Amino acid sequence: MPPMSATPPATGAPETPSELEFSGAQRKLAGWEKTLFYWLCVGYTAFHLIVLNVWPIDSLALRAVHLGGGSVIGFAFFAWHVGAARGRIPWHDWVLMAVAAACAGYVVVELEGLQFRAGALYTPADFVVGLIGTALVLEFSRRLAGLALTMIAGAFLLYGFVGPWLPGVLYHKGYPIGFLFTYIFSDQGIFGVTLEVSSTFIIMFTAFAAFLTKSKAGDYFNYLAVALVGWARGGPAKVAVVSGILFGSISGSSVANVVASGSVTIPMMRRVGYDRATAGAIEATSSAGGQITPPVMGAGAFIMAEVTGIPYSTIALSAVIPCLLFYIACYAHCDLHAVRNGLRGVPRNELPALAPMLKQIYMLAPVIVLIVAFVMGYSGFRAALLGMFGALIASWLDARYRMGPRAVLDALELATKDCLQLVAVCAAAGIIVGIIALTGIGGRFSSLVLAIAGQSQALALVFTMIVVTILGMGMPTTAAYAIAAAVVAPGLIRMGIPPLVAHMFIFYYAVLSAITPPVAVASFAAASMARADPWKTSWIAVKLGLATFIVPFMFFASPALIGQGGWLEIANVSLSAAFGVFMLACSTEGWLNGPLPMALRAALFASAIGLIHPEDISTVIGAAVALSIWGYQRWRHGPSPGDKIPSPVLAAR
Repeated sequence: MPPMSATPPATGAPETPSELEFSGAQRKLAGWEKTLFYWLCVGYTAFHLIVLNVWPIDSLALRAVHLGGGSVIGFAFFAWHVGAARGRIPWHDWVLMAVAAACAGYVVVELEGLQFRAGALYTPADFVVGLIGTALVLEFSRRLAGLALTMIAGAFLLYGFVGPWLPGVLYHKGYPIGFLFTYIFSDQGIFGVTLEVSSTFIIMFTAFAAFLTKSKAGDYFNYLAVALVGWARGGPAKVAVVSGILFGSISGSSVANVVASGSVTIPMMRRVGYDRATAGAIEATSSAGGQITPPVMGAGAFIMAEVTGIPYSTIALSAVIPCLLFYIACYAHCDLHAVRNGLRGVPRNELPALAPMLKQIYMLAPVIVLIVAFVMGYSGFRAALLGMFGALIASWLDARYRMGPRAVLDALELATKDCLQLVAVCAAAGIIVGIIALTGIGGRFSSLVLAIAGQSQALALVFTMIVVTILGMGMPTTAAYAIAAAVVAPGLIRMGIPPLVAHMFIFYYAVLSAITPPVAVASFAAASMARADPWKTSWIAVKLGLATFIVPFMFFASPALIGQGGWLEIANVSLSAAFGVFMLACSTEGWLNGPLPMALRAALFASAIGLIHPEDISTVIGAAVALSIWGYQRWRHGPSPGDKIPSPVLAAR
């Protein structure tokens, strides 16, 4: 793939997902420690590949090794606070690693006894291991996932003790300390459904993404996006959108997407005239959409499959139309912003040639293999394994990117490093889910939701949106979804909302929390790379993603938007919604064949909502209003008013 002529990231800007998303101080190991943990990382991912595809072991034993090994490696790579020495591993972290390994070993050795005693009896050794293991999980979470998730998990743990003294809906009968910690450090809590997903689907798809990275398929996706649309009006912004679709669909992390494509697209956007905040916001919004982009969505989607029993392939298929609507809106915003401000594309002679890129179209083979495997009914982790082989074979078709033994080992190491935060998140979320199940607070909270909302499903969804957005402000998407799914989803389902709709609704707002102020990790990451104001960047990102804030309510009104129904109904609703999100972009950007006065923007916004809303009457009225405004604008401004706006970059030259 040809080199790009783009300005490097801003000096001092973080360049890796860990620096932008993880809370802890990452160590740069050297010498024998670097060698040791390189091989431990390789062995960690290889172990999962073998167990999940060749040599199965007991599920609880797998989760114990998954958490114990992840904790050991996490304590090695992440210091206990930002000011700690980053070179060598101090003695106290070696102690933590030894204790984490011992706790995991105890679970494996005492497997049958723990399963026999589960939920009824416990030994003193069970209690000691449960207490120490839970404390280690909280510290592991604090270092890798941030203080907010750790504090929430700690608060739920405290609630397990103080419930007998709390009033009303918060009351529960209380539990002995020994029982509580052995319950939490079991497959009802930490080793429950969230860690099961982490030890199967998440580690496998993280490895798949790592193989795509090492085979240069990920780079190919970015360069293909540049070659396809980099020359167009506002081209670099459109590159960010297309790159979000291509790379985001195999990454599943908003911040990873920002880092992967933002280092190319943000300098390009700045070069053709985008201001810093808008450049960062476009990248953040496009990258956040990667988590709702099939075939590989965010980690929360795998938890959804496990919790609901709905096959992951069905969940991925249901996300196709909302994903397309999201990126139609993003692309429209980029085009309208460009035409309104006279922004041009990058000269073709400075972009990768499209013809050579198309000759390398085989680099898309891993994703195609993944999709075909899903369609054929393979399990998620078997499909991911086939995708890895597809990446390996694709790399061998070009001598420049051929993956040899060392590249394969590097991919295994990268997979381990990339999944560490999710291991910590899923383990901490297990504490919360366990306490919710043990105390029954989830059911009582759901009853409270029903009481507040009455019989109004729409009001209950508004309440859910607020809860999920608040949760997502201080923790990763996966944790926000897992907690909300345990607490809020049962109430929505009891109100008659289909399980898939309820869980997809929660998942979408958990994803959108990455761009929602006051705490928006994807927006802050992009703002850091663009050296822009994080607050301003976040609000622009919200404007760009406005359609996705509305669409979840629409697929509640008509499940056809998530592929539920006949083909004719799905096509009709989808086309109307696509027209609607385009008009919504015109309204918020203030441009439809010329600048829009405020009154017409308001009317166009209302017509857009009517088009997105899946009702025939609202669609007809919305279409009539939108076409009338377009006709008036064309009469007033002529056919191509944007061509008359001078480019600020060309004017500066």
